[in-house]
Amino acid sequence: MTNFPRHTTETAPEAAKERLVASEKAYGFLPGLYQVMADAPQLLETYLRTHEAFVSTSFDNTELTVVWQAINVEHECHYCVPAHTGIAHSMGIAQDVIDALRDETPLADPKLEALRTFTLALTRGRGNATPAEFEAFYAAGYGSQQVLEIILGLSQKILSNYTNHVAQTAVDPAFQQFAWSKPDKAA
Repeated sequence: MTNFPRHTTETAPEAAKERLVASEKAYGFLPGLYQVMADAPQLLETYLRTHEAFVSTSFDNTELTVVWQAINVEHECHYCVPAHTGIAHSMGIAQDVIDALRDETPLADPKLEALRTFTLALTRGRGNATPAEFEAFYAAGYGSQQVLEIILGLSQKILSNYTNHVAQTAVDPAFQQFAWSKPDKAA
């Protein structure tokens, strides 16, 4: 059984407090993921810095969402799929993109679908992809920079998805309307 504390700005280790205060101010609430990560301040700091780096890559908001949600869904993260659904809405991402990512159906835009497919190839292959997968990704208009940027996004999502798995982080009230669980493919 897991027993991970959920810290507040008052109970967190000193090294995590500044980040928690800033997050609470930015979001209007303290995300449960951050409350859990605060128990290991270096994890929280690394996650937030990785996030800052990933959002400054060459990907636009829709492409960021494709990478995040493809990984979240593949990892079956009960917390991150709803959270990134809410974030996608706030970023103005098209509803058909949001739905396709959550439902694991192909994206209508071939370039975005190539991004989703290649992200899944790297995720499932633990960083390995076939020559044909690289070729299809490059043919869609992406290059080696974007391959490396997907790895950055994957690193961010491993930190959050795995933390949420082991801590069984409850979905924040702000995102409960977007609750998600992986559909049973056998049904």
